[in-house]
Amino acid sequence: MLIEQKLFYNNDWKTVSKPLLESEACQLVFAFGHSDLLNNNDIYATISQAYPAASVVYCSTAGEICCGKCFDHTLTLTAIKFERTTIQTISTNISDHRNSYDCGLYLRNAFENNGLRCVFVISDGTLINGSDLVDGLNHANTTGTLITGGLAGDGARFEKTYTSLNSRPAPGNIIAIGFYGTHIHFGHGSLGGWDEFGPQKKVTAAAKNILHEIDNRSALDLYKEYLGPFKEELPGSALLFPISLTEPDNDRKVVRTILNIDEQRKSMTFAGNMPVGSKVRLMKANFDKLIDASATAAAATLAPGDDQPDLAILISCIGRKLVLQDRVSEEIAAAKDKFGAATAITGFYSYGEIAPLQHTSERCELHNQTMTITTIKES
Repeated sequence: MLIEQKLFYNNDWKTVSKPLLESEACQLVFAFGHSDLLNNNDIYATISQAYPAASVVYCSTAGEICCGKCFDHTLTLTAIKFERTTIQTISTNISDHRNSYDCGLYLRNAFENNGLRCVFVISDGTLINGSDLVDGLNHANTTGTLITGGLAGDGARFEKTYTSLNSRPAPGNIIAIGFYGTHIHFGHGSLGGWDEFGPQKKVTAAAKNILHEIDNRSALDLYKEYLGPFKEELPGSALLFPISLTEPDNDRKVVRTILNIDEQRKSMTFAGNMPVGSKVRLMKANFDKLIDASATAAAATLAPGDDQPDLAILISCIGRKLVLQDRVSEEIAAAKDKFGAATAITGFYSYGEIAPLQHTSERCELHNQTMTITTIKES
């Protein structure tokens, strides 16, 4: 497995790894970047010409991860030449399906199961219901194949995200990459590191990802009581105080980010579904625990005795970036320190992360406010 990485920074390309002598033979390229750069005609043409045989996956971000650091308003390229692995890439658009759940069904069913080791998903981050997407992926995943990935970002604007496969980036696209063969190996880890506070309460009225009532009270009014002075900074301050969610009839605990509030209806819109009957608690940032969680997520990806995957894809949440601010590169460095010096690092800040909740679980989940890492190694 050979990897070439480039960074478009200050209107110029920089090769940040040893250049490949056979770039035209790469099979897969990840292009993570600011939406303005993804839609730049010259940049798009340069990428297409440099990697003519590759499946190029484009994804807009809320920040780019490269060289162990976080960048803004840049574009990162990670080009991969596999030596013993085959891939299959599938793309679809939400407009071609009834809903996000059907998108997930379609994508997972598109892959032949024989020899399939992992499906990596890059999804639009504003038009797709991430919870329904992963439900569809899980329902069709009858073989328990590992599924990881993330939702595209749009800075802190939450207006429009862009993704594509070998075409001009556009809203509404979901791309899935299937990896085949006995020589390709994957690791995964995901952790938040937020502190819970306040009593546990129950969701009593909700419609998908729109939360109306907690303990039969207005969800927004109750949320504001706990925020205190931060309520004056809503909806922006909601990214600093996510919600811990435990769904009915299971003990899986995930984090949900608040995307918007409706003062008139006294409701809150989340990045994932909030099922009625779920137990919820408010969360707040603990800087050191957020950074430690990144290191723990990285450690969880490693097989015993193996500390050098070829590639680590870090997908962290925009909420973590806004909280950590000047310390944001510390969570990237904490993850990088767990890998060997030969491991290439790429990734982005997202509107949602996709991975199993626990290392032993086969079911993928939608996460918010986590550092989620997928590692790849070709033997």
